[in-house]
Amino acid sequence: MKIEYDDKGKFFTDAISKTPVPVTIQTVAQRIRGIVHVHPEERLKDELDKATQFLAVTDAEIYDPEGHLLQKSHFLALNCNHIIWVIPDEDTEE
Repeated sequence: MKIEYDDKGKFFTDAISKTPVPVTIQTVAQRIRGIVHVHPEERLKDELDKATQFLAVTDAEIYDPEGHLLQKSHFLALNCNHIIWVIPDEDTEE
């Protein structure tokens, strides 16, 4: 990894730090549990509002409408047009 410094000591790197946010996502046909990574100064909503077609989800678990696990994946690119709602897991009640 390459790190560069400017005159004032500020450093620049190719790595982008993000905060992992555990979420539950509802699509038309499935429910997905996984992690969405958000820039430290932004909210989950900011990540969803970006003008990209796909939302990156890591450690994804995909469930059918009855709650049966269909698939697990370390990475899922979810088409944002299929998202009905997203809930951060910290906001859910057991």
